[in-house]
Amino acid sequence: MEEKSYSHLKSGSDIRGIAVQSEEHEVTLTIEAIRDITKAFVKWLADKTGKTALKIAVGYDVRISSEAIYSAVYRSIAVESGCTIINCGISSTPCMFTLLKESNWDCDASIMITASHLPYDRNGLKFFTPEGGLNGSDISDIIAIAEKGEFLPKAIGGMEEKSYMDEYCRKLVGIVRTGTGKSAPLFGKRIIVDAGNGVGGFFVKKVLQQLGAITDGSINLNPDGNFPAHAPNPEDTVAINALCDAVVASKAELGIIFDTDVDRAAVVDGNGMLINRNNLIALTAATVLADGPATIVTDSVTSDGLTDFIEKLGGKHVRFKRGYRNVIDEALRINAAGGHCPLAIETSGHAAFADNYYMDDGAYLICKLLITYAMQAQKRQKLSDLISGLVSPAEEDEVRVKFNSQSVNFRTEGDRIIKELKFWADEDKRLSLAHSYEGARINFPEDFGDGWTLVRQSVHDPVLPINFASRKVGGNNTMARYIYYILAKYPFLDVTGLKQYIDSEN
Repeated sequence: MEEKSYSHLKSGSDIRGIAVQSEEHEVTLTIEAIRDITKAFVKWLADKTGKTALKIAVGYDVRISSEAIYSAVYRSIAVESGCTIINCGISSTPCMFTLLKESNWDCDASIMITASHLPYDRNGLKFFTPEGGLNGSDISDIIAIAEKGEFLPKAIGGMEEKSYMDEYCRKLVGIVRTGTGKSAPLFGKRIIVDAGNGVGGFFVKKVLQQLGAITDGSINLNPDGNFPAHAPNPEDTVAINALCDAVVASKAELGIIFDTDVDRAAVVDGNGMLINRNNLIALTAATVLADGPATIVTDSVTSDGLTDFIEKLGGKHVRFKRGYRNVIDEALRINAAGGHCPLAIETSGHAAFADNYYMDDGAYLICKLLITYAMQAQKRQKLSDLISGLVSPAEEDEVRVKFNSQSVNFRTEGDRIIKELKFWADEDKRLSLAHSYEGARINFPEDFGDGWTLVRQSVHDPVLPINFASRKVGGNNTMARYIYYILAKYPFLDVTGLKQYIDSEN
């Protein structure tokens, strides 16, 4: 029997790969891989629950490959594993988890077919049990089962068709009504959405309009798996500019942007001010900390100004590893140890609240902010007023350095590079190392960069992302030159992009 290998499809706590053939890329997420990994998930779930007659809900986003992948998943569950599949159709990722909390659905697990914000030719699988999303070690175990071909005995199961999206939307509406004490708290307010042609267009009619909002001026609501307008990503510059322009053109008081599967979001206020990354974390933290002192967990690239902001509000800021599952797991660990951590949030816009099962849900995040927005509007204030005390860096950038040799073990070499960077920073009396759960975070003094840089390993790719933040213009260039001097000596690193960044800042 030919030995199979699927480890290249592991992406943190998900399965992801190229699902559409093109001149640039060969398909890596093959139908065979989908079938094997799905059957492996069913076997893993059977071992975990002690059940073989499992019921698994499956939804998918609007990608052009999603329906073909669903067909493979259906066959694996209902035709080859003897289980029941519930076809939920086009769904958001958070919706596919939330339905597991409904007793009348009586599901053992769910699968979401999506590649989040990635280009149209990518796709993947996200797995959920009633306890939450799977972690990286779970995915490794499932891949090992798939590679060995150790599946449940072949048997015929069943299939139902049922969507949870309408019920999910009613819950979102109820959250805002309960939080504001009003049935139409957004009455007369112009609030628009850019769904990026992904799943998130539902939010306009089924949430905002139900709360009384005027939504004229919303853009890119029609599902289109080619994503013709822009990348469906709240961090994409083109996407952000499109929403900012739409807010100004429609004279909206608030703009909302989602990624493809609605597990991330960002907002723009009526002046066209973008609230994402550190701003979004600060705003969400302010909302949470209004209820009293708490710990806020973020990823590792957040600013020093954010730490000061959270502490002034009576909170504690814990930076942890990049990856939404990592920050969620750290929040769970803090609570298990007796702490109080109601929020785990990444700069990318993944926000997970304790009162929502720590599910990273972009629509739920927006509903929490809509409650705050409505309360601010009553006081004739804006959302952005809540973060007026946040001190932002004068400069903030990220450069990604790739490994240019596939023969190199990028995990091993990446660890070695980070250790050597820490050595250099420790030896250089001008610098100091800041505590970080990942990578090397180096503080630079006022006369030499006046900020910090973080070099870490990518969660998913053979890349070293380098983040810079400085309190003065030109500081990032100083820090970049220092890091370039060290990294340029490694022949297996492509430092071209870092050199271009340095030169462009001159």
